[in-house]
Amino acid sequence: MTGAGAITTADRSAFELVVGLEVHVQLATDTKIFCGCATAFGAPPNTNVCPVCLGLPGALPVLNARAVELAARAALALGCTVHPFSVFARKNYFYPDLPKGYQISQFDQPLATGGGVDAAGSVVRITRVHMEEDAGKSLHDRVPGATAIDLNRAGTPLVEIVSEPDIRSPGQAGSFLRTLKQLMEYAEVSDVSMEEGSLRVDANVSARPHGAARLGTKTEVKNLNSFSAVERAIAVEFERQSALLAAGGVVEQQTMLWDERSSTVRPARSKEESHDYRYFPEPDLPPLVLADGWLDAVRASLPELPSALRARLERDFGLGAYDVEVLTATPRLARYYEAVARAHGDGKAAANWVMGDLLAHAKLADGDVDALRVRPPELARLLDLVRAGTISNSAAKQVLAHMVASGDGPDAIVAREGLAQVSDDAQLRAWIDEALAAQPEEVQRFAAGERRLLGVLVGAVMKQSGGRADPRRVNQLLAERFGS
Repeated sequence: MTGAGAITTADRSAFELVVGLEVHVQLATDTKIFCGCATAFGAPPNTNVCPVCLGLPGALPVLNARAVELAARAALALGCTVHPFSVFARKNYFYPDLPKGYQISQFDQPLATGGGVDAAGSVVRITRVHMEEDAGKSLHDRVPGATAIDLNRAGTPLVEIVSEPDIRSPGQAGSFLRTLKQLMEYAEVSDVSMEEGSLRVDANVSARPHGAARLGTKTEVKNLNSFSAVERAIAVEFERQSALLAAGGVVEQQTMLWDERSSTVRPARSKEESHDYRYFPEPDLPPLVLADGWLDAVRASLPELPSALRARLERDFGLGAYDVEVLTATPRLARYYEAVARAHGDGKAAANWVMGDLLAHAKLADGDVDALRVRPPELARLLDLVRAGTISNSAAKQVLAHMVASGDGPDAIVAREGLAQVSDDAQLRAWIDEALAAQPEEVQRFAAGERRLLGVLVGAVMKQSGGRADPRRVNQLLAERFGS
């Protein structure tokens, strides 16, 4: 078992990290790839099963057309070439959670090849995108000393996205995965939930001397359940290999398991080569032939992808690069923002409120803006009230908190809570007197010429008024009082 810290700086600088990733993405179908069983997550063990996904004798697979469509969408979103002719194959291996003793996948004639993903300033090329069925799941914690098998996942439709060994740092691997996840979500291919197993990653890691053209011997690191775990596991495995090579050792091609708790890797088994799986064409399925015009229809149905959306939001609303990166993090957030911006008419003001106060509330609702009771038209109306001077910015924050808690509209909350902005000079002067009396030291420093304290004093007045004071008029009255 190996952890971090086993390699000196000199050892590390002598070698170059080379990484390729294999990403399994569950397709968002209602039923499995070769049968009619449900793909719903969380069902009791071994309830979403039938003779086909159990591998019973005489049961024949029938390809799910929706799975093919989503797989093609995934490939197109990655810029791949989708081939009109591809072949399913049997990948033979024997695990307890693989009831047939083989997995239906694709091998030498996959659905798509080529393409790439921008990651940390460079393009990581895609080798292939192919369709396959998932295996079941071994459960090691249900019965002490025993392993249980749940076959609900057996037959769940997947695409496997295999990258070229173009990745040179753990951070670039994380960037690749986050961009890929975003593309799959925008293309409506998958919910890409790592927690539910809809996105799973294996990392092929090798080290070679700087300047060497030949790749080093790779290991495959598995059991990676988050993008940060992928980055840490790659770093630890690279250090292990570099230390081994620096000491004159030889890296063995094997499968390694990542231990999240101890941040270590350990060998699981020798790594298989493709010939070990004894691939041959699946005799129960004909080749997959895509009809003329079908792929054009799939391409036309693709939703707007992140790069095009970012460019459009910059153009339509005058936003900067940082703003659009934040606002397009997920399709739901992008839709929410655009609805607010179009209803309110001021794209920058909408961006500031969505990125700031709204996302702060959303973090308390599992980070999902769609889970909030505040819908885009209601937030736009709140911003309208601020722009019209009906309420102050600070009062608007209070109104938003009430909207999140109650689901009521902003006009009703302003009336109920008495938060309408006050511009009456007599009332404003009374609040100013109370606020200044509470902080004589700041008043003395401001009167002596420390003009940067004006914001502090205005803030004190706003607090004294419960956010109802007109801040522009408060500024004017303070300036009059202190002769500035």
